[in-house]
Amino acid sequence: MDSETRIKLREQPELMRYIRLHPEWYRQLSRNPDNFPQMEKEAKHFYGRTFPQRVEKIGSQLQMLRLLAGMAKSLDDEG
Repeated sequence: MDSETRIKLREQPELMRYIRLHPEWYRQLSRNPDNFPQMEKEAKHFYGRTFPQRVEKIGSQLQMLRLLAGMAKSLDDEG
């Protein structure tokens, strides 16, 4: 693996963990360091950091808040 790729990985420990979990990327980056952006993209998807995944997570959190607010309101109405 070239030194520039190693430096990028050291600066981003999450990507280093991803490579340890997926050693095929270590081999690919050793052969072709230009695949680094693709590996970053797959790591973001793996860790749930893509835009659609974040929107979905926020939506589910809002749904949970609505449910809790509804439950709190029903408890207030009873008491």
